[in-house]
Amino acid sequence: MSDSAMLTMPTARAMPAAMAKLAHAQKLDIATVPRGAWEALCAASIEPNVFFDPGYAVPAATMASGGKGADALVAHDGINPGRMLGLLPVISAWQAYKLPIPALVALQPYSPLSTPVLDAEHAIEAAGALIDGAAATGAHLLVLPDMMLDGPVAMAFQAALAERGLTALTDHTHQRAAFDATITDTDDYLRASMGTKRLKEMRRLRNRLGDDGEVVFSVARSPLTIAPALERFLALEARGWKGDLGTGLGQSQADTAFITAVAQDLGTRGAFEVVELTLNGATVAAGLVLRQGDRAFFFKIAYDEELARFSPGVQLTLELTRRFAANPAIALVDSTAAAGHPMIDHVWAQRLSVGDLLIPTRPHDPAGRALGKLIMARRHAREEAKRLVRFVKSIREKKS
Repeated sequence: MSDSAMLTMPTARAMPAAMAKLAHAQKLDIATVPRGAWEALCAASIEPNVFFDPGYAVPAATMASGGKGADALVAHDGINPGRMLGLLPVISAWQAYKLPIPALVALQPYSPLSTPVLDAEHAIEAAGALIDGAAATGAHLLVLPDMMLDGPVAMAFQAALAERGLTALTDHTHQRAAFDATITDTDDYLRASMGTKRLKEMRRLRNRLGDDGEVVFSVARSPLTIAPALERFLALEARGWKGDLGTGLGQSQADTAFITAVAQDLGTRGAFEVVELTLNGATVAAGLVLRQGDRAFFFKIAYDEELARFSPGVQLTLELTRRFAANPAIALVDSTAAAGHPMIDHVWAQRLSVGDLLIPTRPHDPAGRALGKLIMARRHAREEAKRLVRFVKSIREKKS
């Protein structure tokens, strides 16, 4: 990957020396965290993460089918206890991995990002308080799965770790597609990322789709329009491969209640959108977009698989790319996609460095690093087992 494809992230601002020991953290039931202070922290955070907004994190922990309840490590300002400086939703290693070990894990359902929320003015202090708060609960390890590794929050944690004589472990590092929404010419960008031939083919397919009727791109942003648009998204998702696997958000009452609550909460704050591509009024592709600060998160996408020959998912993404670029309030769009995604990786050229950060919480404590290596070994073993299952399945299919 060329340097031009990498995103430049803002740096964490160093705290004044007088503030160095004024933050402290405690673990609270996530449902009891004061809402106003939490929202204020998100608004003042050094790096956006909508998945740790109260409108998302609380329903994920308490309503989603994979939710098992959660706590939150909350760092408070020592001078003004009502002001939050940091927050991180966590569950036990037993809840996360079925491992009976003293570790806390920032894992919640349907959350592709575990970057903690840190106050921009006191990011290093807040990061240190979260580490110390985890240690105070008896945890020897704090695990941040799918953490942004090259952003200001990661830099703040590295500084806080250095102050404490600690060194973190990293695992499962990968590159995730993103879009630099500050570009001035979308067509030039798409030609460079997709190639002229591929972009021309997408235009041809869009015209062919239009031969059957009117094709319209629309965005539902208000609470009144979001609710019916979300229903259409869930129905479309259920008709596709996720429906066949039973993993669509609309196929479980708990998951439907979760995403509906998120849409209602974030939607009232202009932070949730349903984007649609329709043909004669029928939805052929739809996506869910979440917002926080100057960042958007392309959270989910579904498309009509009977119209796959027209690449409706790509068509929706191209329309959305142009809309992002035209919005001066958006600087960056996180695809939230897995590494090597077969669609978005060929549309968006930028990359975000993502991985698991495993943080020992106590200096001179071999237990923390040992637990981190145990979790890493467990993950690698599970991944190898899945690869073996896929290999055996492919052999059997070839023989049948």
